[in-house]
Amino acid sequence: MRALLDVNVLIALLDAGHIHHELAQSWLESNIEPGWASCPLTQNGCIRILSQPNYPAPLPAAQIAERLAEAAATSHHEFWVADVNLLDGTSFDWKQVLGHRQVTDLYLLALAVRHDGRFVTFDRRINFGAVSGAQAKHLHVIG
Repeated sequence: MRALLDVNVLIALLDAGHIHHELAQSWLESNIEPGWASCPLTQNGCIRILSQPNYPAPLPAAQIAERLAEAAATSHHEFWVADVNLLDGTSFDWKQVLGHRQVTDLYLLALAVRHDGRFVTFDRRINFGAVSGAQAKHLHVIG
């Protein structure tokens, strides 16, 4: 099952000084065969956060984009179009969304479900019951 890597996983992979760098690297090495995916949201989030002046080791956006493009140029990577509609009434049970911080993670989980993949993250507070069709197999928390 291909893994859609959360922004926090991409950041940990690209930043050798990140507290979870080795954990993310080890997970990816052990799970690379089915491949990994990125989408506009994860690419954007990775570049945005790593280039912020208040990030511990900020880099220019162009440098981060180049490193991310190099990683995505392998045969293991697949780009997923962000084609889940938040408002169509079929993807989410909004009554189970507990707060604004869950919206992006639940969107990414829904995207993984759409592509029969799994959303891989460090976040432990994701309610997969809020996403239509999501099962435990669609979510993997590293650590």
